Amino acid sequence: MARDENDFRVRPGKVRDSGGRSGATTRGRSASFAGKVHQAIARAGGNPDRLAGTGKGSGRFNARGRGGAAAARLKDRGAWRRDASGARSRSRRVAVKARVVKLNPQRGAVRTRAFVSAKAVDAHLRYLQRDGVTRDGEKGQVYSAERDVEDGQAFVERGREDRHQFRFIVSSEDGAELSDPRQTTRALMKQMEADLGTKLDWVAVDHHNTGHPHTHILLRGVTEDGKTLNIAGDYIAHGIRARASEVVTLELGLQSEQDAAKSLEREVDADRFTRLDRLLLEAQKSHEFSDLRPDPDRLDALRPDRALLIARARKLERMGLATQVETGRWHVSPKAEPVLRELGERGDIIKTMHRALEREGLAEVRHPARYVLHREASPERIIGRVLDKGLAGDEMGERVRLVIDGVDGRVRHVELDAGRAEEITRGMIVAAGSAPVGPRAADRNIIDIADKDGVYRIRAGFITTEDP
Repeated sequence: MARDENDFRVRPGKVRDSGGRSGATTRGRSASFAGKVHQAIARAGGNPDRLAGTGKGSGRFNARGRGGAAAARLKDRGAWRRDASGARSRSRRVAVKARVVKLNPQRGAVRTRAFVSAKAVDAHLRYLQRDGVTRDGEKGQVYSAERDVEDGQAFVERGREDRHQFRFIVSSEDGAELSDPRQTTRALMKQMEADLGTKLDWVAVDHHNTGHPHTHILLRGVTEDGKTLNIAGDYIAHGIRARASEVVTLELGLQSEQDAAKSLEREVDADRFTRLDRLLLEAQKSHEFSDLRPDPDRLDALRPDRALLIARARKLERMGLATQVETGRWHVSPKAEPVLRELGERGDIIKTMHRALEREGLAEVRHPARYVLHREASPERIIGRVLDKGLAGDEMGERVRLVIDGVDGRVRHVELDAGRAEEITRGMIVAAGSAPVGPRAADRNIIDIADKDGVYRIRAGFITTEDP
């Protein structure tokens, strides 16, 4: 059989030294592969000592911060468990989004655009308290560990000189079943104090204006003795979610396997990135395809959600994001995750626009086909009435969204910097977009046709229109 010159055999093993090539030696000895990498990083202006697993690290927001030991313990806990009868159950699922907001640079450092201004911090808290976020559609209320009615502005003032601020959004899959979200949040923050070894200064606002009720938590970046609070990255990424799951499970009890399957079933036809998509992509990492064929030799390894995964793969195939290469074997496009995440975000925006129209009694007269989404500056001039205003995206940043009922009959969703929207309120008539301000072509034509006395008359047998 002829040998293909492109065939080769991979022999996994330790990266070996390449010998004493020119420029590849250190103090008379040949440099190792890792040494060459470090040299290349140094030549490019980087610091090799900040690589993961080498040197002392930066000491900020990494595994050496507060909560690192707790995060290591929590990561090893399994979600599923069996009772005496053999029935499986798991802890309640909770999603946590986190952001570290830079407020002030270290002494001697230069303030850059990465730092958030005091004005933006004030605006963020005001938007969290906007109208229509409670169960009754009222204005949101700031609360703390001790008070149901807290002074949010006083909290902001206390943190003016802090180096940073932590922002969290905590959303339980079963948040609608919680009897008192405030007590749930307080229990979570108390457990975080135990994990971090310090008392925390925080405020929170509950939101019920989406499909999943969620809580915004603002945490000062200082310990109880006034030092900078550095939280381990692993604790932010895993520990807070695990602790929140424990608190919610303690109140609602474990979730049965049947209930978990029903929850997963609702994701089969979702136009967003789901847990089923994540499972398909994970299965594809170790192999070229997601293999969903039954294997009689590995019956114990068959996932109970195999039928749901197949149904989801077929949904992705209809969307052009997956291909069935043979029966039971699927290839999911690498574009699937970004496309599905964008679809999910677009769906959330459309729901926001529809809620704003419903509140104004316009949902029946503004067809969804007339919805227009603007992410960047609009090339056309937008004029209309502001129906809704709030934080854009995942509500973690400083950008603001406006829902505008345009004079052209279209409903617009516009995003802009908080500073530009500071004076805008619901009900105002606004003009937005990058088009130049001034008379339109139709306006200029009317001026040209009008008589010298300024009266525009429709001639040629048509009705004449004059000022009374």
